[in-house]
Amino acid sequence: SSGINAEYGVGQNDGEALKLEGQPISQLISAGAQVPQIITATCASMFLDIPILQISFSVGGDTKSVVVRLPLMLHKFCEGMPMSPQEFFARWKNLGAPEQEFQKVFKSTKPMEQDFIRGKVQGFGLEVLEGVDPRIDNFVAAGIVHTIGAKIGCLVRLEPSKPAQMYRLTMRSAKEGVAELLVNFLAQDL
Repeated sequence: SSGINAEYGVGQNDGEALKLEGQPISQLISAGAQVPQIITATCASMFLDIPILQISFSVGGDTKSVVVRLPLMLHKFCEGMPMSPQEFFARWKNLGAPEQEFQKVFKSTKPMEQDFIRGKVQGFGLEVLEGVDPRIDNFVAAGIVHTIGAKIGCLVRLEPSKPAQMYRLTMRSAKEGVAELLVNFLAQDL
């Protein structure tokens, strides 16, 4: 029976920012066989690029390599953070340095319905905070990006304008660059 000698490796463009580990696999895989693989991801620090999975194998002495981009972004390591309006405003005020804030105004590409927007914000790993913003159409949210070395707090204010079909999305974060990165990711989904 013919087979494939396989080696498995994971890489990413941001060096050691993201640790990806898979289970060991057999060195010989029968032709036509499938080998399920569970990959565990741990965020060591902020990463910008989509991680890649590289699979190298040999068939009949020829080495082949396949590269697959994994749909894994920084916000996948974000956990919602419930807090009172007082806590939110105190933290918002403390994150007032220009490098800690990023704001983007953009045209809506999808329906601007409250449930849709709430689902996108929550799906991003953020906790939607009720009663914080006096305008009921606005969304205020908070979350923490978990990395090996730190917990990075993120505060969000999303202001939809249905008549103009526009959003203003503002985020403040304790680590420089995180707000810009996450705003750009979230804006793509709105």
